[in-house]
Amino acid sequence: MTKLFILLALLSPAIARANTVTPQFTTGNMTSNTVTTQTIKEVTKKEVMGAAVKTWSGTNVTASGSLSAADTTFSVKDDTKAWQLETTTRAAGLIEKWDITTDYTINSTTNSFSVFSQ
Repeated sequence: MTKLFILLALLSPAIARANTVTPQFTTGNMTSNTVTTQTIKEVTKKEVMGAAVKTWSGTNVTASGSLSAADTTFSVKDDTKAWQLETTTRAAGLIEKWDITTDYTINSTTNSFSVFSQ
């Protein structure tokens, strides 16, 4: 008989009962503060290349020959008047170079406030 009772107890469905849960609060709130920092490094590099340049300009001045000639001389046309002479000589190659580094720091703050109730 004991075996039959154990067998019936094992085969019969069990009833599950839920307990009621009552929260211990009725209202509440939450505050959140988030602070972030971003650091950005920007590097700019630029090289400008140029051709060889050999020019002259002036007023009341004459050149004895071509500027490409090594023995070219300049002379004033009229000694009684003002004169001006400008020569430019530049070898071919790098004529300008930029190396710029810029650092950016971005700080941001997010504040949130939540209120909840039952």
